[in-house]
Amino acid sequence: MNRSRNDSFQFNTELKIAVVCSSNQNRSMEAHNFLSKKGFRVNSFGSGNQVKLPGPAPDKPNIYDFNTTYEEMYRDLVLKDKNLYTQNGILHMLDRNRRIKPRPERFQGCKEHFEVIITCEERVYDQVLEGVKRQQCPFHAGLQCLPSRYIQVRQGYDKIVLGHVPRQAAKLSPGV
Repeated sequence: MNRSRNDSFQFNTELKIAVVCSSNQNRSMEAHNFLSKKGFRVNSFGSGNQVKLPGPAPDKPNIYDFNTTYEEMYRDLVLKDKNLYTQNGILHMLDRNRRIKPRPERFQGCKEHFEVIITCEERVYDQVLEGVKRQQCPFHAGLQCLPSRYIQVRQGYDKIVLGHVPRQAAKLSPGV
């Protein structure tokens, strides 16, 4: 990270960055979208076993397999209750997601190597490290955990703050 003459941060956009949340829907996709527009080489992932989206009640989520496309999820929710999923922002979120990539991806199944892995909550951070330890992520088997932080990003489509992850990342320095 370098400072330019106007004292703003300049990031190395050649780094390969992974952003991971639980279901590869909300936080990781918003960061994926934002960072890719800024010129970063980025991909996003989920760390859970299934993709979960809010349902008609807190105890009735919509659950999908990671092989389900964003388009299929969108169509399913339109059929279930278009008004509900429009009002709560889920259809808008899925529309954004399907413009970025076809389907959610699970970090534990990725075949790429990343120089930077950003996790959006502590539980996801633990799942990523556990996957590496169990060799579920063979391309990250040599991953060394340097002094690091996870970036807490509040869940809820209506609560995502554009640029939160990059602003938080700017606070990190090699000695942190």
